[in-house]
Amino acid sequence: MTITDDRRTYDDADLDEVFAPIFARIAEGAVRREVDRRLAYEEVGWLKEARFGALRVPVEFGGYGASVRQLFRLLIDLAAAESNLPQALRVHWSFVEDQLLSDDAAAREQWLRAVAGGTLVGNAITEPGVGAIDRYQTRLTGSGDDLRLDGTKYYSTGSLYADHILVAADRDGERVSVLVDADASGVTQHDDWDGFGQRLTASGTTEFDGVAVSAERVLGAGYGGAGRTYATSYLQLVQLAVLAGIAQRALDDTTAWVRDRTRTYTHSAADLPRHDPLVQQVIGRLSSAAYTARTLVLDIAGKLDELLDAGGADEKLLDGVEFDVARAQQAVITTVLDATTQLFETGGASITSESLRLDRHWRNARVISVHNPLIYKLQAIGDHVLNGADLPYAWSAGRKHAE
Repeated sequence: MTITDDRRTYDDADLDEVFAPIFARIAEGAVRREVDRRLAYEEVGWLKEARFGALRVPVEFGGYGASVRQLFRLLIDLAAAESNLPQALRVHWSFVEDQLLSDDAAAREQWLRAVAGGTLVGNAITEPGVGAIDRYQTRLTGSGDDLRLDGTKYYSTGSLYADHILVAADRDGERVSVLVDADASGVTQHDDWDGFGQRLTASGTTEFDGVAVSAERVLGAGYGGAGRTYATSYLQLVQLAVLAGIAQRALDDTTAWVRDRTRTYTHSAADLPRHDPLVQQVIGRLSSAAYTARTLVLDIAGKLDELLDAGGADEKLLDGVEFDVARAQQAVITTVLDATTQLFETGGASITSESLRLDRHWRNARVISVHNPLIYKLQAIGDHVLNGADLPYAWSAGRKHAE
């Protein structure tokens, strides 16, 4: 370990020494979990034991003191092992960043030490039906410490793996964030996510029925109510890190399959697929996609380091990072989707075998890519470039102009 100012700090090699073996164990069971649709409770337990959730927590509070760039480097590697897990932990990381930026020293230390002890935070923001374009239907009512939370949320990503759930709610017409214990009375979680990809993210429905909430668990403005914020670029970058990891795993899986393959076609250019220049071209495209996605994610993560080190409120830095993440979506999404489609050109019908589950790479990439639809992001970029329009710092899904 590197020693700086009498404190232990962790460089990339140190962090790899801790986490690379865990990621390798997680990767071993990826196909079997996909086939069985088994949520990764055991694997999340391995990450908790190694304090993966405390990567950004300062060393003095029991964490690793990692930079944002170091965090995203490991998120890409974890996504290559199991793409569901970085997405499941997405809001956990922004919760930690919020604590790092908090002016409440006592609460800051309390939550950072809890995270260092293994605490994970999930989320319950999006609502079924009308949703939050006009307002949240989930309500926080009452006063003082006699508060009650009622409502239903969908896409509660990672909450089945979490100790606490960050809930977006309406309180007297204002958006608030409420931190609820996942096992609190009145909380019911369902594993009913029915998407064709990212099936193990624990992104199901969560119901809140008269859940008791103390005043200290009301954390301020809810999602979409804080104006310019680092959180939109940060959360979007997690999704791009997932895509970078998917591309890397698709490259690794396809390369291993081609290397062992002896079957080819009468009109192929070589006796073995690995010597066929057309097959080599597909592998080259996969390698390029993985490199492009990883490079863009880490470049923007470095800019987030600069923004957060400056307190997270500098409008010029905020706009710059938001713009870069928006533009990176086009490059990463289209490149990874194309590569995970083209990988099937390296073989015949045998490459579609269920035992390989190579289709999961495209399915997972396709699903993670539509969480923030690219067509709307590209329009926002164009309006910004042409007309100087502000970039959207928060967005919601639901029916507009709900009664």
